[in-house]
Amino acid sequence: MPFANGDAKNGAKLFKTRCAQCHTVEETGTNKVGPKLFGLFGRQSGKVEGYQYTDANRDKGVVWDNQTLFDYLENPKKYIPGTKMAFAGFKKEKERNDVITYLQEACK
Repeated sequence: MPFANGDAKNGAKLFKTRCAQCHTVEETGTNKVGPKLFGLFGRQSGKVEGYQYTDANRDKGVVWDNQTLFDYLENPKKYIPGTKMAFAGFKKEKERNDVITYLQEACK
């Protein structure tokens, strides 16, 4: 299933409850348990300065865009076997679309 624009407001709520404990989106944000997400779109996996990635994440070489994030966020451990991301994923397509739409706005 391809990515489709979602509801950024709902995506912000989902991000706050399921992602913000490990990630920041602000330009001045810091790495937490997970890497900061500012500048995510167009960046290759495993490339945030100062974040200690697994070899699996660094070696995957995926460039993050709407579709790669849509696929990844369904089941991160299946998409990148060996990743240390503990989140099980957003199983509902609408939730993935909403979070990605929010990230498009928040991570510029």
